[in-house]
Amino acid sequence: MASTSQQTATAGTDQSGEVEQFDAIIIGAGVTGLYSLYRLRELGLSVKSFDDGSGIGGTWFWNRYPGCRFDSESYSYGYSFSEELLQEWDWKEHYSAQPDTERYLNYVADKFDLRKHIRLNSRVVSAVFDENESLWQVEMEDGHRARGQFLITSIGILSASYIPDFEGIHSFKGPWTHPGKWPKEGMDLAGKRVGVIGTGATGVQLITEIAKEVGHLTVFQRTANFCAPLRNGPIDDETQKKIKASYPEIFKKCAETNGSFMHQFDTRSAMAVSPEERLEQYERLWLEGGFAKWLSNFYDVMVPGEANEDYAEFFRNKIRERVNDPVIAEMLVPKDHMFGSKRLPCESGYYEVYNQDNVSLIDVRKAPIERITPKGVKTTDAEYELDVIIYATGYDAVTGSLNKIDIHGIGDEILKEKFAGGPRTYMGVQSAGFPNLFTINAASVGNFVRAAEPLVDWVSEAICYVRDNNFKRISPTPEAEDTWTKHVSEAGANILRSQADSWFVGANIPGKARVLLTAPDTAPQMRAKRDAVAANGYEGFILE
Repeated sequence: MASTSQQTATAGTDQSGEVEQFDAIIIGAGVTGLYSLYRLRELGLSVKSFDDGSGIGGTWFWNRYPGCRFDSESYSYGYSFSEELLQEWDWKEHYSAQPDTERYLNYVADKFDLRKHIRLNSRVVSAVFDENESLWQVEMEDGHRARGQFLITSIGILSASYIPDFEGIHSFKGPWTHPGKWPKEGMDLAGKRVGVIGTGATGVQLITEIAKEVGHLTVFQRTANFCAPLRNGPIDDETQKKIKASYPEIFKKCAETNGSFMHQFDTRSAMAVSPEERLEQYERLWLEGGFAKWLSNFYDVMVPGEANEDYAEFFRNKIRERVNDPVIAEMLVPKDHMFGSKRLPCESGYYEVYNQDNVSLIDVRKAPIERITPKGVKTTDAEYELDVIIYATGYDAVTGSLNKIDIHGIGDEILKEKFAGGPRTYMGVQSAGFPNLFTINAASVGNFVRAAEPLVDWVSEAICYVRDNNFKRISPTPEAEDTWTKHVSEAGANILRSQADSWFVGANIPGKARVLLTAPDTAPQMRAKRDAVAANGYEGFILE
């Protein structure tokens, strides 16, 4: 089937030159892009993926900074669609490092012969809907163009790196970068004076790793985070065999949990058991790997209130125990947001870094950064001379990557302008006035691949439904979009992840509307809603 679909992808011409023609176009060749490509090709469509990287892997291609790795279990993250792939691939660690993950995605591309359907070094700058032909035309930075009936944006929810507009940023004489754009050749940090701005999930991984080799490390922290011990380790041969025999159970468990992880909440209330029993559970979970202490806890730990604060204080005391200097310890203890209201960074020795003589912690809430100077970073208190600056300052989540593409729908409506007040979609997958455009990553919830696979399956089936029934277009009704947007706003206001100023609500980007950027529903709820819509002949969508 692969060869047949490749043959149908003939190049056509229009008045402005040659344009490649496909049934479907995918922007991105990362986790969801590769699977979208595989699924649509297997369904007999001609399809092409365009990616701005020089290699495939998306997030796992670009984020090659020291310490970058999974925080969900490797065997829960890989694709489930091929039993052969599951049995062939050996994960080296319980929480896979970036080089192994990039290698895995390349292995998948080669195994399923996807590479010939991917054009790399192809930054898509615009996508315009041709109303007469019901086709999308995309254009690359290099002038290359392609047309297709369907357009899928598989561009990641955390792929648009963000660096604040610090005054003097270009005056710095040394090298500087964002971890999401880490140089392929690496950075020479050995013995250097290095400054890291930011202590979110990326900063925590990076700081822990580079503290081992730098001459002096200066960490500029705005927000202290609850960082949980990852407890990573190699997978031995016996465990490898057990994992491969257990994939059905692993994926079943992930399918049943709120966030598609291998962790299920305790149905008891933390406040309904004795203090001794509560503490015993906290301590037991603390010794487990990854997100267990977050997602296997008493259910009300993840609800604003007494249980949440009780566990937060347990967590704070764990941090205090690990940092020798009590003043530094208090700087690292989060007090301005509820536990679980921000993404939980996982760490492997992060807090011990601050016991090293060559590490300094600067509180930029007390002494904000005034400017970047030719020599380093100047706060209101002092100037810090540095050889290298790393901006671990986060991402413009969910809509950031979409907004980098000039997307025009019916009546020349511009998606970026429509989304200025927050995403306006139906179930995250489509927006009214932009037919046949599937904004895949905006609809993913929780453990990424586990949530993305059924989402891609749903989109692929919707595309086939349109074609099999001789429709040209599918797009949401304005009413369905309004109802969904209202649901996200109202239901989202009550959940924990909308309570703090984080990327979940776009609060880390100046001027960005503060709205929940993902669905407020659990992963099983989202799958059920999408399935019900499809079963009712794509209720809430206009088929033309």
